[in-house]
Amino acid sequence: MFCEIAKHFLMDYFFIGPLSFNFDNAPGNITISLNPNSWTKMANIIFVDMPPGTGFSYATTKEASISSDSILAKQANKFIRKFLIDHPKFLKNPLYITGISYMGIVTPIVTLEVYKANERGDQPTLNIQVNYKTDLNFFELVNRDTFFAVPSPISSWILILELNMLIEWHLYLMIFIWQAAIENCHGNYVNNTNSLCINSLQRYTECTSGLNMEDILEPLCNKSDVKPYCREYYYDFAEDWINNKVVQQAFNIRQGTIGKWEFFNRTMHYVEGKNDTFCYAYNIFSSFSYHKKLVSKTCRALIFSGDHDMTFPYVGIEQWIVALNLKIESRWNPFYVNNQVGGYEVTYAQNEFSLTFATVKGAGHSVAQYKPKEAMALAKKWLALKTHSSAI
Repeated sequence: MFCEIAKHFLMDYFFIGPLSFNFDNAPGNITISLNPNSWTKMANIIFVDMPPGTGFSYATTKEASISSDSILAKQANKFIRKFLIDHPKFLKNPLYITGISYMGIVTPIVTLEVYKANERGDQPTLNIQVNYKTDLNFFELVNRDTFFAVPSPISSWILILELNMLIEWHLYLMIFIWQAAIENCHGNYVNNTNSLCINSLQRYTECTSGLNMEDILEPLCNKSDVKPYCREYYYDFAEDWINNKVVQQAFNIRQGTIGKWEFFNRTMHYVEGKNDTFCYAYNIFSSFSYHKKLVSKTCRALIFSGDHDMTFPYVGIEQWIVALNLKIESRWNPFYVNNQVGGYEVTYAQNEFSLTFATVKGAGHSVAQYKPKEAMALAKKWLALKTHSSAI
């Protein structure tokens, strides 16, 4: 059973859930169809709007509407247990916990919270054999202020640009900007008051501001175009669709509990460099230590990333995984979808813990959105293993 922790479950639902949107570049023309790449074909999935205030979730008191990274992890553990008390037929199923994008920082914390609750005897005992994570957010996941033993974000960005052949020879001037940022920022690239650091980061921003950071090969959204190919428009269309009263009735939404459904709840949506919002405290600045603790558990992890995602480059994700100091169980190899290379994967292991890291060829930030077949193939292959490592 998957427990999908999401800050906007609706889009995750339509990426890996049973239904897909059909868009015709107009808000009034949205229809839905069965998703041929639905992960519900291989697992029971709970899509959870968390924390309260996201999606259609709501709080009945002011105190309950205030949350944080650490509070969310405890709330998720309580929710899972309450759900399984009400639905005991799922208790014997292995439990998989997943989170996409920013929720990657919370996923290992939720997973560890579930383990701790099992160990202290909380009921029901959960059959958590696997820690499952996708599209991990490298910057937030490892450290939002100072990065843990990994390349700077700028070095990751430059490397991913080089690997995708987007930097022409004469633009290697950016490397000097990167070097200047390393020298002037001393590892702190967020809220640094050093004028030399600020200038270096500004120069780098000027060089990359014209790129679509979520997929560097897709055009940057330009709303002045008559018929733009822009994924952001899909979100706008979806927002119009889900606010339709007939649609909400089909989803059994409790009428009157929230106002307009918004893709981003601005009272809690994360903004880079901003620690807190009105309703949410981003109080865990590094989840690396949680990953280190999970290494001692009987646990498997799957982490995958699009190789065209410049928001959270896969080269940075690989570096913090390497920093876990695990042994390589299976070296880099391609995986195939319809007899074509879908990407590459490597597996690390220690005792009863194993971690598979994969890059998906041609995918952007949310892998299942850009490459649904490849994302499903990875998950299906990994689930079929059903074993933990015994590497020492």
